[in-house]
Amino acid sequence: MPQPDPIPMPVSPPVRPVVSILVISYNTREMTLDCLRSVREQTSVPHELIVLDNASSDGSAAAIAAEFPDVMLLAEQVNHGFAKANNIAATHAKGEYLLLLNPDTVVLDGALDKLLAFARKTPEARIWGGRTVFADGSLNAASCWRRMTLWSVICGTTGLSAVFRNTPFFNPEGYGGWDRSTERQVDIVTGCLFLISRADWDALGGFDPVFFMYGEEADLCLRAEAQIGAKPRVTPEAVIIHYNGASQQVRSDKMVRLLRAKHDLIQRHFPAWQRPIASALFALQPAVRSRAFALMSRLGLRKGAGEQARVWGEIWDRRAEWRMGHV
Repeated sequence: MPQPDPIPMPVSPPVRPVVSILVISYNTREMTLDCLRSVREQTSVPHELIVLDNASSDGSAAAIAAEFPDVMLLAEQVNHGFAKANNIAATHAKGEYLLLLNPDTVVLDGALDKLLAFARKTPEARIWGGRTVFADGSLNAASCWRRMTLWSVICGTTGLSAVFRNTPFFNPEGYGGWDRSTERQVDIVTGCLFLISRADWDALGGFDPVFFMYGEEADLCLRAEAQIGAKPRVTPEAVIIHYNGASQQVRSDKMVRLLRAKHDLIQRHFPAWQRPIASALFALQPAVRSRAFALMSRLGLRKGAGEQARVWGEIWDRRAEWRMGHV
């Protein structure tokens, strides 16, 4: 007797991710794998992982594909830098939110779930961040910054921000003295842990790709404040380890990129009358620091001061690469 055809079972539609997590990797294979493992272990909110590998030479793309076959992997043949790479990755995202996460991070104690809950509780912020620590649990204060001002440039050039690091008056950009243990509105959330709605990202056009690396999140946050009334906030409840700068091993190269980006930020976001003053003062910082460290080395006041003097001297010698920004 013929058997009746089986009744087809209804197929549940795929769950749309609430958040698309974007990770940009570049020669950080083991750290990237640890990062992705921590996301999977510590994140319960529906999400998708999109990893763009910037033409790494350490086998990152193959290792990611082998261990995480369900991750969307964009293995690029050129290094796009951080800003453009995130823009590319974002075009593939399906989530309501975009979460930028550095590859040299480890998610702790449900941090991404907590960050999303914080965003829903404070929608007026429009951009959200958390608290970053080093591997030993000590504070990594680079999760957020205050915007550059003429006064902060003066403090940086004269060394006041370094000497009085724990005072907000002389170290305004670093929120001197604040241990990031409280919720707070900030000017800039850094790209190592950066949450924004997809709608706002699109409205702002994402990152300006002129910033190859460094400065792109500062530019986006300041544009978001001016264009959509954003009031970025950070929460101490969302904690990750951030090792810092794992893909930028040469300090002088890193600082050249950073100084170039900061010159652009001065030209874009300072009042017109302040720009020439701030640019001139800012351009002196490497020379001042080189001489200060050289003096400390001669007087035996600081271990490693001689090497610091050499590095800052090299950065000063390369000033043609950074003092005009990205023009």
